Amino acid sequence: MSGTAFGLPDKEAPDLSEETAPLAHTKLDDLYDHYGQSPWIDNIRRDWLNDGTLAGLVHEGVRGVTSNPSIFQKTLATSSAYDELLEGKKDIDPEVLFEEIAVRDVRDACDVLSEVHTLSIAQFAGKVRRYCDGYVSLEVSPRLARDTVATVTAAKRLAAEVGRENVMIKIPATKEGLPAITEVLGAGINVNVTLIFSLERYNEVITAWMEGLELALTHRSDIASIGSVASFFLSRVDVLIDPQLPDGDPLRGKIANAQAAGAYEIYRRRMATERAQALIAAGAQVQRPLWASTSTKNPEYPDLLYVDTIVADETVNTMPDATLAAVLDHGDFTTSRLLNDESVRAMASSLDELPEDVSLSVATEKLEIDGVAAFVTSYEDLLKTVAQKQQGSK
Repeated sequence: MSGTAFGLPDKEAPDLSEETAPLAHTKLDDLYDHYGQSPWIDNIRRDWLNDGTLAGLVHEGVRGVTSNPSIFQKTLATSSAYDELLEGKKDIDPEVLFEEIAVRDVRDACDVLSEVHTLSIAQFAGKVRRYCDGYVSLEVSPRLARDTVATVTAAKRLAAEVGRENVMIKIPATKEGLPAITEVLGAGINVNVTLIFSLERYNEVITAWMEGLELALTHRSDIASIGSVASFFLSRVDVLIDPQLPDGDPLRGKIANAQAAGAYEIYRRRMATERAQALIAAGAQVQRPLWASTSTKNPEYPDLLYVDTIVADETVNTMPDATLAAVLDHGDFTTSRLLNDESVRAMASSLDELPEDVSLSVATEKLEIDGVAAFVTSYEDLLKTVAQKQQGSK
């Protein structure tokens, strides 16, 4: 198992009862049981909740759900799944109405994942794992990405409205988002830190997590129930960096995963510090790295470039539908470059090979700005779609 390469004890697979055991051991089960990585799905839909699709995916090994404005916008615009909930409600503000729908979806998804969450709590309490699973993420409005106070207020309100212990509130890793992350964690709310593109910002996110749990300790004696992940966005990095490299350059298609390796090195190092160990001793879960934006954008690259290559203990990979289906069909986790110290270092070292005229810091700063802007655009489009459907327009 991968954990032993980093000095972690071997872990046993969970002891599931006959009533809850999957009919067959899937590749997603293997990913979690033998490699310590949790497969989540990057999608949420009302029809999946109604027809049992999400429950079926959980049965196949999915251990969490992420959502964002782009996902909701695509579903609202391309399906009739929400028409009955929207039509005729002309007097409600579109943003208020959307939030009601999103809260309902996330609440119901939390209930679908509740058994996963309960079993993972038992594993965490038994020191089989250093974290819990079974979370469903709901993002604060992208309009608030540069407003710390408004982000904190929205995060607390959304967590209360969902009312489930396995809801995770997504907060972007902007400069303004960092103190919000600390305050929301300090209030005992699970946080998914999203839109991380650089190693420098990731270091700041870990510090914000530590400060948040330290703040929580001043309010409560038990911090074991506060979960957090740090979502590192991958494929977009290669989309931006590749064109800056010469044709045929061996670094093409490698920089995003090299950043993942660098992030994993940071994670292992920071979790081993006295400060983190004091929090863990006080009952804290670790804040796992989460690999996001894991669908391959370049058709010339392997479809599981951002999955198989970066399998690692105590990480999460959140995948869109097609990527998850590909993993179930032909995932090969033995090819991961994050299974031992030597290969992690070798993979991360690719960052040092970038030409001087290719600035990763400039690229990742642009990606953060563009990422926030893209989510705002999706959110505005989403609200327009809600308004149209309120009026009965298709």
